[in-house]
Amino acid sequence: MHRPDFAVVGGGLVGRFVAWQLASAGHRVELFERGDAAGTQSAAWVAAAMLAPLAEAASAEPLVVGLGAASLERWPRLIEQLPEPVFFQRNGTLVVWHGADRAEAPLFERRLRANSPADLLDGGFVRLAGAQLSQAEPALGTRFAHGWLLPNEGQLDSRQALSALAAGLAARGVRAHWNTPVEHLPALLHEARWIVDCRGLGGKPAWPALRGIRGEVARVHAPGIGLSRPVRLLHPRYPLYIAPKENDLYVIGATEVEGEDMSPVSVRSALELLSAAFAVHPGFGEARILELNSHCRPTLPDHRPAIVWDGARTLRVNGLYRHGFMIAPKVADTACALGEALLSGDVASADTFADFRGAARWPELLQAGFACMPALSH
Repeated sequence: MHRPDFAVVGGGLVGRFVAWQLASAGHRVELFERGDAAGTQSAAWVAAAMLAPLAEAASAEPLVVGLGAASLERWPRLIEQLPEPVFFQRNGTLVVWHGADRAEAPLFERRLRANSPADLLDGGFVRLAGAQLSQAEPALGTRFAHGWLLPNEGQLDSRQALSALAAGLAARGVRAHWNTPVEHLPALLHEARWIVDCRGLGGKPAWPALRGIRGEVARVHAPGIGLSRPVRLLHPRYPLYIAPKENDLYVIGATEVEGEDMSPVSVRSALELLSAAFAVHPGFGEARILELNSHCRPTLPDHRPAIVWDGARTLRVNGLYRHGFMIAPKVADTACALGEALLSGDVASADTFADFRGAARWPELLQAGFACMPALSH
């Protein structure tokens, strides 16, 4: 009588979103996560949670940029529905560079314009020089002669979002199994009508193409600096971001390393991160280091996210790479829509899946034909 409609495996950011949205639609949902309710083992715990589709267009393709732009509009409404507060700011992104690195600016702009739709660029890319820049971000004074303001972008607090989603799961009646390793799941999963696998790198046994790309960040407490928005520093070796959160907390990140290395942050990375931050504002020299942290983001060969139906009873959502918070709402929306279509029987064959995919807003996300891959319970 109480057989769940969906078992969501993996309680990182996307898994929580999918479980919460399916439960909000009235479905019986159970969530299984090897880590804790706070999300301390997930890539989302380490993330700076910048919602910056235009800035990311310098390295991300149009699909990711479009998902990010649509998700940015969705975030405020999602936060309103959650039972705990989440810091959300939409005060733009500032992009700057030192004079010695000025050759990076036209490269960045060309890539950004090539991957961005016209409506995102319209009013969303403002050139600043001299006094304009210091007026836009007084904390930086006259340290930079030129920059760009991307006024429509945003950010949030990643850890508050994870906590609020966990509370939202409880409020929606989701039965959450925290601290539950995957090897304990087969009997439990057998009861569910459909399985949604959102395990990130944990899903690699069923998705061999996944790989980890390591990111390293510093969290510092720096009273008195007063940055009003995320700042991105262009640099030929380590482009830096500094994301100001509440209570003078700053998340500083830059590094991207191929490989699934979960070891602590290296001395070199720490020196590069903190030296670059000091070069943006010398006040960071007196900041107090709260954390040096690292994690690996699940990435597919084309750096695109994917939602895959295996042709049986498993749906897989993965590959959000470095864009988790930026694109998660729309990826989860699409996954939930397909999950409901599978549950109702509207999608039950290759032909009906093709029809669903053809009508979807983001058809590039949707794939099928992984039935030959190992089942989750194996």
